[in-house]
Amino acid sequence: MITVKAPGKLYIAGEYAVVETGFPAILVALNQFVTVTVEESNDYGSINSKQYQENSLYWKREGNNMVFDNRDNPFHYILSAIRLTEIYAQSLNKEMKCYHLHIDSSLDSPDGKKYGLGSSAAVTVATIKALCRFYNLQMTKDKLFKLAAIAHLDIQGNGSLGDIAASVYGGWIAYRSFDRDWLKTARKIYSLRKLITLKWPALNIELLEPPSNLQLLIGWTGSPASTSHLVDAVSLKKTEQRVAYEQFLAESKACISRMITGFRSKSINIIQKEIRFNRHLLKNLGKLSTVEIETPLLHRLCDSAEAVNGAAKTSGAGGGDCGIVVIDKRLDTTELKRSWETAGIVPLNLHVHRVTD
Repeated sequence: MITVKAPGKLYIAGEYAVVETGFPAILVALNQFVTVTVEESNDYGSINSKQYQENSLYWKREGNNMVFDNRDNPFHYILSAIRLTEIYAQSLNKEMKCYHLHIDSSLDSPDGKKYGLGSSAAVTVATIKALCRFYNLQMTKDKLFKLAAIAHLDIQGNGSLGDIAASVYGGWIAYRSFDRDWLKTARKIYSLRKLITLKWPALNIELLEPPSNLQLLIGWTGSPASTSHLVDAVSLKKTEQRVAYEQFLAESKACISRMITGFRSKSINIIQKEIRFNRHLLKNLGKLSTVEIETPLLHRLCDSAEAVNGAAKTSGAGGGDCGIVVIDKRLDTTELKRSWETAGIVPLNLHVHRVTD
């Protein structure tokens, strides 16, 4: 029996802009995990998960046809991860076997609501890691990222794949998204085995070390959001508002560059300043695209943190889920957390997770 785990993630800054080729974001991996267990079977295989037994399906009309959206269904990511890993294993002349795959996730609330910690990315990474060990495949983190990115992109279709990077590399990372148009063409030319060894244009992943006095606080609004649908909504508007969107991209890129400098120089003041500026950029993007990125509860989370010298913003696509606060760990945050609870915001007791294997 083989058991592996992959951590969830949160975006610290750079959301929405990071979906464009070469634009950066900062993420952090957290100590909540998807755990995948693989056990060989002689006659048949199975995939089971306590959390994913009853998952909603979303669909829309295209003419008279029902078109299903699989992007929020974790089983599609699991099946994609299995398919890609077995294609890779077969290219190395590995004999295919039957197995039982069990998935356990702590990335959702006890009643099944998503915290917004990147469960689809974590389950993709954990499934591939588990099957690579099952088939005795040597897999570096770089190759694991690329294989998981392809598997995830086959289902989601959009997104930056930064959540995949956080699950693979762990800790604090600066991530710059790769050229997905190049990848689409490259997949027609190269074998999967060759493709994951190539340098992907614009891709860059850098491990960051935070200042010793930096504390990360996370508040959950209790209102799950669909990243895929929010990114779709912004994408629809960006062609109509091209000039304003291009300005958003340029300002986001400069903001994240300055924030990375803050990490390198161990300056919490620089990091906090850019967190605040990134919040401002995202609020403007929300107005530009008529998407509610910062909901009233997320607004309250942020303003209450600012009142006690914390720098706060939405995390990820917004529209619900989590907000993050960067604050000096020497400050007392008891009253802040109490005010969150009064407002219906759940303080999540999570910590940064570093991947060692």
